[in-house]
Amino acid sequence: MSNERPWLAEYPEGVPAEIDVDEFPSVVSVLQKAIDTYRDRPAFANLGKTLTYGDIDRLSRQFAAYLLGELGLKKGDRVAIMLPNCLQYPIAIFGALRAGLTVVNTNPMYTARELKHQLVDSGASVLLVLDNFGHTVQEVIAQTPVKQVITTGLGDMLGFPKGNIVNFVLRHIKKMVPDYSLPGAVRFRDTLVLGQLKQLPVVDIAPDDIAFLQYTGGTTGVSKGAMLTHRNLVANMQQASAWIGTNVKYGHETIITALPLYHIFALTANGLVFMKFGGLNHMITNPRDMPAFVKELKNTPFTAITGVNTLFNGLLNTPGFDQVDFSKLHLTLGGGMAVQRAVAERWKQVTGTTLVEAYGLTETSPAACINPMDLEEYNGAIGLPIPSTQACVKDENGQQMPVGEVGELCIKGPQVMKGYWQRPEETANVIDADGWLHTGDMAKMDERGYFYIVDRKKDMILVSGFNVYPNEVEDVIAMMPGVLEVAAVGVPDDKSGEAVKVVIVKKDPALTAEDVKAHARENLTGYKQPRFVEFRTELPKTNVGKILRRELRDAAKA
Repeated sequence: MSNERPWLAEYPEGVPAEIDVDEFPSVVSVLQKAIDTYRDRPAFANLGKTLTYGDIDRLSRQFAAYLLGELGLKKGDRVAIMLPNCLQYPIAIFGALRAGLTVVNTNPMYTARELKHQLVDSGASVLLVLDNFGHTVQEVIAQTPVKQVITTGLGDMLGFPKGNIVNFVLRHIKKMVPDYSLPGAVRFRDTLVLGQLKQLPVVDIAPDDIAFLQYTGGTTGVSKGAMLTHRNLVANMQQASAWIGTNVKYGHETIITALPLYHIFALTANGLVFMKFGGLNHMITNPRDMPAFVKELKNTPFTAITGVNTLFNGLLNTPGFDQVDFSKLHLTLGGGMAVQRAVAERWKQVTGTTLVEAYGLTETSPAACINPMDLEEYNGAIGLPIPSTQACVKDENGQQMPVGEVGELCIKGPQVMKGYWQRPEETANVIDADGWLHTGDMAKMDERGYFYIVDRKKDMILVSGFNVYPNEVEDVIAMMPGVLEVAAVGVPDDKSGEAVKVVIVKKDPALTAEDVKAHARENLTGYKQPRFVEFRTELPKTNVGKILRRELRDAAKA
């Protein structure tokens, strides 16, 4: 069945069955072509300031020269980047990649515990961080291999006087920059000045070199780094651009980038694919401020937007969104979590464009299936496997299931990661001997080759498109002396798709739900924190003593 690809007959006109993975040896070569072709066109915009492709060329070159010439980093060294969407982000990632280094995308919202794990696990030697999060770095930096911290303020690339005003307001009026002390840290702007004085050597980057270590939770609760090579990302850029490029005007697209670029979805779909198109990434730093976000949309003639269900739902429920000019919008791509029918239908009604659902994983760089761009309306499917991608549904024994039967969704293609960083056993658990990546999602395929997600095999909780692994939440709650046993499950939530709930057996009768939430706030990023706390005298278990999370989930739903 793997040889029959029924989905090819459903491909929109102009979409090839296979892509040319060898057209570009690296992400850097795609960037170089975009710079050569679109030098004077806008590339990235944020907070009223725009950088052209030429600016990105010059500034990323300076940053690369600083990393190699001033810090003496060697090819393959890891650089951690802990930034929200701002102009420093593309300069830093393209600088690091041009220097032949590996980028470790780091969520700025991480707690000290989560940050320390990632810096130690990746062996990062440099960390670039926004001032707002310097206090988190201060707590753990001494216990990590990081040799050089680089700090930056949100206004640093906005020019005078605007940048100074932005930095002043954030620090002194909005009080969004807690004090921190990081002796020996260098300012990002100074690295660019130092880099100007250095020559950037020619770095030979091979397709199999690791471009990004993209961290993703594991069922074990420990975050693992997916090794995404230049070839993986080039392949996914080629696949996605072949899929969506049939109605794209090269050099004239503006995509709204509200999802964080440190997340694989926006990184590839917005940052890389639209760079290949010579498009402009209009970055939203804080999409949670919906009124300000809508105001920005009103002032930006945009052609494309990506998001997760919660983002689209939030926009639709923000006053003034229906007055935005959607006349140029031709692409809305939803991923990261299931798109709800009600949201998709309302999006079409308000904007006139179909919300096209896609499916991917960190481990597939991320796109694996996308619905056709000419889809008339929401269809509930995750779409068709994209060019050069195989997909199938397998049973527990690894046998492929017939059409319509439910099994585990498996993916094969040039976008599948090299493996998990320094975790060969974990890699072997998800990539089988034949090269199929086992996604952990239960799915079925119809006779036309459309895939539908039915349920998740793992007990993973999906909050606004972010994976929350119950083990990690349980480990953190179990650290409390007053807790005897704990189980974490996802419960349905209108706003975020799912919310985290913990069910606890007390050791200390005085333990309260507020104590539990306060402890979680100290140790877990916002989206991982339990919204609901329930106390019971015992937890349901199997005969070998394994907690039955499913029973707890079912009880919560009932």
